[in-house]
Amino acid sequence: MGKSLNEYAQTSLKEYIEKIENNLNADVLVYYGPFVEGLQNSFARIVEELASDPNKKSSIFIVLTTTGGSAEVVERYVNILRHHYDEVNFIVPDYAYSAGTIFCMSGDNIYMDYLSILGPIDPQVINKDGKFVAALGYLDKINDLLEKARDGSISDSEFLILRDFDLAELRGYEQAKDLTIALLKKWLVKYKFKNWTVHRTNSSLIGTVVTENQKEKRATEIADDLSNNNKWKSHARPINIHDLKELKLEIEDYSNKTELRDLIRDYYELMDDYVRINQTKIFINTRNFI
Repeated sequence: MGKSLNEYAQTSLKEYIEKIENNLNADVLVYYGPFVEGLQNSFARIVEELASDPNKKSSIFIVLTTTGGSAEVVERYVNILRHHYDEVNFIVPDYAYSAGTIFCMSGDNIYMDYLSILGPIDPQVINKDGKFVAALGYLDKINDLLEKARDGSISDSEFLILRDFDLAELRGYEQAKDLTIALLKKWLVKYKFKNWTVHRTNSSLIGTVVTENQKEKRATEIADDLSNNNKWKSHARPINIHDLKELKLEIEDYSNKTELRDLIRDYYELMDDYVRINQTKIFINTRNFI
């Protein structure tokens, strides 16, 4: 009996992952979909299986495509990966928004090409209706209404919105914002900046040692900028390599690394077709798991 189209696709996806691993000399894990509660144990088992492989490498690349989700889930994923790997890197072939951006900031290196985008770190939280909503949009609206109330320009309908808003829910949005910023700052200093030892771009500091305070200051600046909803305007606002470099965040640009770029694009196109045809909301793939 011949193989089904799905079986052919799965075989091809596995082969592409092995080629990408050979190119990078690292293990590869693909994550496609949002970060939702309930998958942490499954994610841990997949990583454990890869890490127990006799051919395990010391570093892993996460090929990430996501609209975002729970920052708490991302924190669990980071703990799992760092338990098993000395170096964790990220490849963004298409997009990684919100909690996906935070996830990337936990990496030693972030690989993007000119098509790749991250997004503002606008935390997504579950509202009272059980749906994910962007917290910063709600906080901005409430602050706007409070400002109108203070200066006496609030309308009756706006006053009713403000009066009926759940304070506990609002506090949850504030806590989500605080958590995303705290995680971003922590991971940038601990992982992304760990090899940033000497100043290379600031003319007055070139050649001098980078202090822990200077790393923390840079991390704070990046976190503040990426969480500035007034600047980015939209939860889904695309932030490309050029934008990130303006934030003084180093990105590995693989646009001109032809072999790696072609492997990633070929894999991504096949994977995108596979998850769309199978209506898969969350897809995780390694050389051992699909």
